[in-house]
Amino acid sequence: MKSNFILSILFCGVYLFIYSQELTVEKIWKNREFSEASIAGFKSMNDGEHFTKISENEGKTIISKHSFSDYKGKAEEIVSLSSLKINGKTIEIDDYEFNQDETKLLFSSERKPIYRRSFTATFYLFDLKTKSLQSLDDQHKPQTLAEYSPDGTKVSYIFDNNLFFKDLSNGEIIQITFNGEKNNIINGTTDWVYEEEFAITKGYNWSPDSKNIAFLRFDESKVKEFTMTYYKDLYPNQYNFKYPKAGEDNSKVTCHIYSIAKKESKQLSIGDYEYIPRLKWSNTENKLILQTLNRHQNQLRYHLIDLNENTFISKIFFEENAATYVEIDDNLLILSDGKTILRTSETDGFNHIYQLGFDGKTTQITKGNWDVVEFLGINEKTKTLFYSSVENGTINKGIYKIGLNGKSKKLISSPEGTNDAEFSNGMHYFIKTYSDANTPNIISLCNENGKELNTLENNFKLVSKLKFYTISPKKFIKIKGAEKDLNAWIIYPPKFDSTKTYPLFLTVYCGPSHNTVLNSFDGNDYMYHQLLAQKGYIIVSVDSRGTMYRGAAFKKSTYLQLGKLETEDVIAVGKELGKLKYVDSKRIGIHGWSFGGFMASLAMTKGSEIFKTGIAVAPVTNWKYYDNIYTERYMRTPAENQAGYESNSPINFVNQLKGKYLLIHGSGDDNVHYQNTMEMINSLVKEDKQFDMFIYPNKNHGIHGGNTRNHLFNMMLNFTIENL
Repeated sequence: MKSNFILSILFCGVYLFIYSQELTVEKIWKNREFSEASIAGFKSMNDGEHFTKISENEGKTIISKHSFSDYKGKAEEIVSLSSLKINGKTIEIDDYEFNQDETKLLFSSERKPIYRRSFTATFYLFDLKTKSLQSLDDQHKPQTLAEYSPDGTKVSYIFDNNLFFKDLSNGEIIQITFNGEKNNIINGTTDWVYEEEFAITKGYNWSPDSKNIAFLRFDESKVKEFTMTYYKDLYPNQYNFKYPKAGEDNSKVTCHIYSIAKKESKQLSIGDYEYIPRLKWSNTENKLILQTLNRHQNQLRYHLIDLNENTFISKIFFEENAATYVEIDDNLLILSDGKTILRTSETDGFNHIYQLGFDGKTTQITKGNWDVVEFLGINEKTKTLFYSSVENGTINKGIYKIGLNGKSKKLISSPEGTNDAEFSNGMHYFIKTYSDANTPNIISLCNENGKELNTLENNFKLVSKLKFYTISPKKFIKIKGAEKDLNAWIIYPPKFDSTKTYPLFLTVYCGPSHNTVLNSFDGNDYMYHQLLAQKGYIIVSVDSRGTMYRGAAFKKSTYLQLGKLETEDVIAVGKELGKLKYVDSKRIGIHGWSFGGFMASLAMTKGSEIFKTGIAVAPVTNWKYYDNIYTERYMRTPAENQAGYESNSPINFVNQLKGKYLLIHGSGDDNVHYQNTMEMINSLVKEDKQFDMFIYPNKNHGIHGGNTRNHLFNMMLNFTIENL
């Protein structure tokens, strides 16, 4: 009995020791002990009942085939490691794609990133029947954007800004364009600003009969160059690329159609426009759809080019106009009837799905005072649409199905938390990824009605690890802004005592393209906020006016004055939180990255009476330094809206700075240029304001790689502890 008592005491001691483990930046960002597990990506096959993925079999990389209905059943090996050899050397696979009839594969290897989405790679062709492997093009490599033609007889790709294809019947390489030149002419892919702001890099598409290729040509000759300096060698290297800032010249973009048979290109006639953000063929007919936008991005036009009529002149069959701007997204789907389009629009005040015909008539499918987040696809046989939305509150995202006629809507996921879906061909199955504010990702295989067939990953190891730490749950609250109640979350210190006072750390973004107050797990950022809580801070984040998922009026209220209403809200939130008896109103700090860095800088200047410390990472400091597609969408040009640019630039308000201010930037940031921080410094020095600064040489907007994130977050933690 005595020995059992002693063992119990020892066990309790061990238990308490384990459960009092200390969080550190090193554990989070260097060792990455809290990274979520995921599953290997899958590719649905044509039958909609099977999928393939890259697997490990006895330590060897293979491509295997699986059944959705029997996910954990026996897999079929379709590509073995021994098949992936050229000249006796095994190639490393980064990714792969099937041709249309699934008889051939296209492998990419040795991927190297260019910007956020673009990359180069070496591509290889693999025949599943003969098991033969060959290089796509040894003379012109590395390539980008390689793909099979719909009939599988050719493979197209981009090399040095020119468009090529390989004829698989005889191995002949055909060069389609010849005028491609860096920082001058781009064929078949996109320039920097299209990639960043319209989220596309692929600027070409095959016609469904494989007889034509439609492609975009970018003439960058009048776009001004931006120079970044990289510090690697004895003498620094300079990198020049075309970057159109607000109010400056864009690339002149034209659309062309190349005839495989005639070996010639023709330019399409599409009238007046500034941008061509999307192009898409019908899957069944030689009908090409182009979207064009004017410079203000408040007039969206749909153009039809029907090659069946042997014309290269477009017909505008639909137009949407807005007092502010029209959003562009990927929710453009042409149905198999070749004449019906599904798209999303905010025309009724919220983002909803519409059916659009080539006669220009529209029918609204989803309705309500909530936003559709993403159109996920359609089962055309049953005429059932699938989409995600925030119907159950703006912090939650659920998955729904609805008839093409707008009836029989059904929720097929949890109503709370964040649910994402990747559907199979035919829409009979989907991989669901679920998380909530305090629960890491749970990944499951579901049928089209949402029934979970298998749990693929439950992050048990991470959940178990978190039990050894004192975790303070993230809670959602409403808080009064300058004019409206705002969504926010809060994390209290462990063993929170409402009779005591605590410093408060506000972390924000507040921009029109990203919300921070979401009922989803926030990974390493969540753990860093837990670390701050354990250091005795209350952590809060808020979505101000101008953020998403509360309808178009809420999001677009900041039009022509980015930073004004958002700053008013952030200051109001700071004041409101400072009234709480357990918040030390003299110790309120703010942190933000990118748009959030812009907000932190404005809060530290315009809101200097409220905020004692501020950390601005990669901030925009005046929108005239940022790219024109993003900036002009919300602000128009500096010439048209000088007051909007200058009255909300923190550069112009540094004379009000009182607290401790830390500026951080990567010198290789191709997105928000280091110039923003340099100009902020000039203003701070002019006004004789002391500040702290750290520059990460050669690092881009994400400021990562090697030990960088560990160093960055240790620096921010130390700055916060010392000054807040």
